[in-house]
Amino acid sequence: MILLALLLQAATPPAGTDILVTAPPKPFAQTPATMVVEPVAMMIAACDADGDGETMRSEMIECVRRSYDAIDTAKKGSIGYFQFADWAQKWLGDRNALPSPFDVDRDGDNRITLDELQAHFAKLFSRFDRNRDGAIDRAETLTIRTAPADANGPTPPRPPFGEKRKKDRR
Repeated sequence: MILLALLLQAATPPAGTDILVTAPPKPFAQTPATMVVEPVAMMIAACDADGDGETMRSEMIECVRRSYDAIDTAKKGSIGYFQFADWAQKWLGDRNALPSPFDVDRDGDNRITLDELQAHFAKLFSRFDRNRDGAIDRAETLTIRTAPADANGPTPPRPPFGEKRKKDRR
């Protein structure tokens, strides 16, 4: 008991001493990103099976097959739009991330086959492979933003120094 009293006395600051309590610093606004990665490009980059920093077409094909098989657990050979949304959530990070099931479902039967998904990814691979070397490196997955953006999306251009922004009059 005496030990506890001595510890409490030692922990108590002397009379007249100010106790300064600091709060965590306020977060600062981050500079908006000028380079972004589309969710599908991020998935293609993650298909780099050998870890060399490049995704070959064959690596992407195998990766898309594995991702499809993880959703088509009943092995029906096609998935509906809800299952496609599950696939997008798991592999692209959001149920509404592009590609849209409407873009992938080429025959319009409201079902998506592995062949349809592979065909769509083949087009995407060609779009991202800007230098046409048969591999997608990290630089090719980047999209450069030309318009300024903040957390809410694109922002209107700033007025010249000294002028105020005009109010939106709708």
